[in-house]
Amino acid sequence: MYTTVHNLLVTLVTVRVRRKAERMELRNSLDPVPSWIPASGHALRHVGIHFDAVRAIGMLGEEIAYEVMQFTDFHAGPIVRSGIGERSMYFLLAPGTAAGHRWPPGVEAMNRNARGAAFVGVPALDGATWPLDWRSRPTAQDPFVDAALLHEMAWLRAGCAVKE
Repeated sequence: MYTTVHNLLVTLVTVRVRRKAERMELRNSLDPVPSWIPASGHALRHVGIHFDAVRAIGMLGEEIAYEVMQFTDFHAGPIVRSGIGERSMYFLLAPGTAAGHRWPPGVEAMNRNARGAAFVGVPALDGATWPLDWRSRPTAQDPFVDAALLHEMAWLRAGCAVKE
């Protein structure tokens, strides 16, 4: 009898601790999830509405992402990696900020003022999202990549002097 009651109490305490930990984890994570992030899979989002984007192609994109993440202690804000084609990296910036900078060759600003409509694939936070994934996720503290920092790191990795 004692063992059964003891096991039941241990189970109840374990469940309560897990629930409390889950609530704490939600508080420290992205809560609530922005409306532009799909619940599952991935979705195309029109650039310039919820965010601007800067696309860096190939290895240059990987290098810029690494530099930005290191500089921010891996709290860079949203960076989406595409696993097909040119394997681009998409840095999501606050709306209206990408056009304020001149970007080096191989790096392209995508915003609402660009010619034509621009769309970026955005993966869900969890589950099967191939060919897209998060290189760095958005958080409540870092909802976007810092445009000035990205601009500086892009010119640095492109091997050129920083240009306004």
